[in-house]
Amino acid sequence: MTAPEGKYAWTATVGEKGQIVIPKQARELFGIRPGDTLLLVGDIDRGIAIPRGEVFSGLFEASFRETEEGEK
Repeated sequence: MTAPEGKYAWTATVGEKGQIVIPKQARELFGIRPGDTLLLVGDIDRGIAIPRGEVFSGLFEASFRETEEGEK
């Protein structure tokens, strides 16, 4: 079975401390560098996802803008 274009899957092993190593190909593809902070989101039925930071940046900016405007 071949994955659709732009779709990928990797495996990662969880270590004793609960840490996982993001595969090199995934890090390179998504520009993940040492020191980057990643957001993990979870759904009890669907599992855990690690979306790109840009997915949430607009939401965060809007939240902070509303807070700052409300404080004025």
